[in-house]
Amino acid sequence: MAWDFETDPEFQKKLDWIEEFMEEKVEPLSNLGRAMYTHGFREKFIKPLQDEVKKQGLWACHLGPELGGQGYGQLKLALMNEKLGRNGLAPSIFGCQAPDTGNAEIIAHYGTPEQKEKWLWPLLNGEIRSAFSMSEPAGGSDPTTFKTRAEEKNGKWVINGEKYFSSGAYGSSVLVVYAVTDPEHKDIHQRTSIFLVATNTPGVEILRGIGVGVGEGGGHAFIRYNNVEVGPEALLGPRGGAFLVAQTRLSGGRVHHAMRTVGVCQRAFDLMCRRAVSRQTRDGRLADLGVVQEQICDSWIALQSFRLLVLRTAWLIDKHKDYNLVRKDIAAIKVAMPKVYHDIAATAAHLHGAMGVSNEMPFMGMLTSAMVMGIADGPTEVHKVTVAKQVLKDYKPDNDLFPSYHLPKLHEAALDKFGAALDELKAASGRSREPAGVEA
Repeated sequence: MAWDFETDPEFQKKLDWIEEFMEEKVEPLSNLGRAMYTHGFREKFIKPLQDEVKKQGLWACHLGPELGGQGYGQLKLALMNEKLGRNGLAPSIFGCQAPDTGNAEIIAHYGTPEQKEKWLWPLLNGEIRSAFSMSEPAGGSDPTTFKTRAEEKNGKWVINGEKYFSSGAYGSSVLVVYAVTDPEHKDIHQRTSIFLVATNTPGVEILRGIGVGVGEGGGHAFIRYNNVEVGPEALLGPRGGAFLVAQTRLSGGRVHHAMRTVGVCQRAFDLMCRRAVSRQTRDGRLADLGVVQEQICDSWIALQSFRLLVLRTAWLIDKHKDYNLVRKDIAAIKVAMPKVYHDIAATAAHLHGAMGVSNEMPFMGMLTSAMVMGIADGPTEVHKVTVAKQVLKDYKPDNDLFPSYHLPKLHEAALDKFGAALDELKAASGRSREPAGVEA
């Protein structure tokens, strides 16, 4: 029986290197705050760290060897992402930042040789950035409600419409755009197609940036496509295939979000515990108070349970090599993620008192991120429906007046199976068999 919770020694060395690298170089750099937006910062500070990661063979590990990755599989990625998830700068240094990872994945799966040459290889090498332009102001991320249209005119595709929350638009070179191409198709899931559109194409208007939480600006753009013309070579995958292509991208993205969320939850939990053993009250340390001990216990159990669910899901993906066969499990970690994240971050903030809800601690940002995790890549409610439907597929209905597990029915079945032997036993002891439904 193969059942093991240990990491193989060689990969553990990689994890140990990541741990040290994060503590000594990545996390200190991330504490520079707004200075990170200084012109030339990326070339001066980020590129050298990326080179170190590449030398260790840890660059873009979500990719297979044919694309320059290590082909580690999801389970190893989960263990890596636990460490990367505790710092927002880490994914870009390790070549696995969103939305580029998901965009690269679908170009790798569905792109033509020309599309790969133009967009995929520069993306994988960290030379360009991309944006994911799917959601719309009215219908959100539901593709059956999209209004943005792409129409064929004179051998070109002409795109018109508005996209909301297009992640990564600023600084991007290419936009992954979802547009309705076949509005009358009888299958509503085959009405939309995906296009690779250069960000500098005439008619692409980035109206404004949208941030998460308070403050102005942000990395998610509101974009208007105003008679944007692209050639037939811009179509990614089959016409009408956006839904199929998107599932390839979104399933992997959901899992990786969960992996990194384990890491940030661990960070919040560690800070919570450090506060508990450090903060003195009139009755002693916070850690000595029963109510605090209860909160730490609940947080630890929630974190460990979530982590095991994520690792098991990663293991299943490696086993089946098919996201569709693991839909229930992926949806389940997507459902669990925002609640676990929110509850641990909220507890950590509360134990830090006024400082915990200030902008001098990371917890309010974590709480906002927890809410984002309940919306990004599909709202929690939709994934709950997926889990329930997948679970219920394994159950057969009882069509009798009483269900098969009705106790009197089970008792009768037991008597039919064991009655003769029971009669012999009772005869030997001089007792008669009891009436049906009465215990001997």
